[in-house]
Amino acid sequence: MIVFDLQCEAAGHRFEGWFKSSDDFAGQQRRALVTCPVCGSSRVSKAITAPNLARKGNQLAVRLSAALPAAPPEPATPAEPSANVPAAQPMTAGPIPPEAAAMFQAMAQMQAQALKSSTWVGDKFADQARAMHYGEADQALIHGQASPKQAQDLAEEGIAVAPILFPITPPGKAN
Repeated sequence: MIVFDLQCEAAGHRFEGWFKSSDDFAGQQRRALVTCPVCGSSRVSKAITAPNLARKGNQLAVRLSAALPAAPPEPATPAEPSANVPAAQPMTAGPIPPEAAAMFQAMAQMQAQALKSSTWVGDKFADQARAMHYGEADQALIHGQASPKQAQDLAEEGIAVAPILFPITPPGKAN
């Protein structure tokens, strides 16, 4: 099963949907079977999210970015929402709150620091991650480029990867 974060294009409502595969989601979406549980609109698309890829217990994590800790395991039962946490609101086109801007700046600085201790492998990322996973190459922190299909294949093989949160300019490509 695959869990997708979905968004209603009509009103911006966010929700999740469980599907047998990406193709299953696409087929249901084409037939207008995926609808917003809040307003009933069938204009639904995948929301932008970061993947949560688990790793095998006996494997070192191979990450695109070294500063980000491994994601904690998901709780077995859903947590009750806290009374002092506001409910999620639809995304708006308004200005970013100063706290959010500061958070993004801090995250960008952490990513930049992490990339300093990581090696750029370019479009060989999937091959390098796979070689390290199977013991054909020494373990190292690497970052590079992978297609969505390559990232999915790595995840299906139990190779943990994570996206770089903010775009970077590959070495040798800067003006």
